[in-house]
Amino acid sequence: MSDPNLITVAEAPDVSGRSRSLAGDAWADLRRNKIFWVSAVLVVVILLMAFLPSLFTSADPGACALSNKHKGPTGSAIFGYDFQGCDVFARTIYGTRASIEVGVLSTLMAGVLGLVFGLSAGYFGGTTDAVLSRLTDIMLGVPFLLGAVVFSGRLSGSEDDGVWAVTLTLGVLTWTSAARVMRSSVIAVKSQDYVAAGRMLGASPSRLMFRHILPNSMASFIVVLTILLGTNIAAEATLSYLGVGLKGDAVSWGLQIAEAQDYARIAAHPLIWPSVFLAATVLAFIMLGDAIRDAFDPKLR
Repeated sequence: MSDPNLITVAEAPDVSGRSRSLAGDAWADLRRNKIFWVSAVLVVVILLMAFLPSLFTSADPGACALSNKHKGPTGSAIFGYDFQGCDVFARTIYGTRASIEVGVLSTLMAGVLGLVFGLSAGYFGGTTDAVLSRLTDIMLGVPFLLGAVVFSGRLSGSEDDGVWAVTLTLGVLTWTSAARVMRSSVIAVKSQDYVAAGRMLGASPSRLMFRHILPNSMASFIVVLTILLGTNIAAEATLSYLGVGLKGDAVSWGLQIAEAQDYARIAAHPLIWPSVFLAATVLAFIMLGDAIRDAFDPKLR
């Protein structure tokens, strides 16, 4: 019979004989990864812009004067002014919050759904797997843009800013990739020797699922969510650009891009800067996801 003191992927001794976790190994790799540090710094700056915008600008994003319409960069407005005479830099900084809020909340929602469906399908298999897999296939068959336009339009009220409508829409439409990755990881981990040994030693299904299978299935899942966060931020901007996302007095990069496109030939700076910030944010989260994947994947060691 196998040794009850089994060492799983999540725990292995180092050369000195001390126990070393997968997270410890991953952190050791991440500390040596320049891409991780660049992306992490960008993400920290983006989060500071979202939740502490006053650190970056003292200007009011809602203070507009038509006399400043389409003016270029000045000492008080380094990105210039838009077609309403609003400070582009201030609106770009304050627009970070709505984009990050929608991206984070929708990704958390998609993560919870993907975790529940993927873990259940992969562990129980059989009918449960068949039903949940077909449900996932149905959701994958819904054209994303069409589904987002319909759902967001139906959920959005006439007086709100559309944040919750867009969040729910993206959460409902984007959990499928996380669920499929979790299902595949669970199926792979479930066949490992330490899981079979735990089952032979009398471990309960819940202990096997949450103590052994889930922790060793999380690496790819975390990577998918990190990349999905950047994708959802871009999706929010797309919906706002199309007029079915954030609205009213909300300030977001998508709204800024949509408003500035008609005046791009007259003044390009109100269009360029929100686009640059949006692209940098999406790239930062994707780079961070790639770095985490490389660190947590034991096959790459």
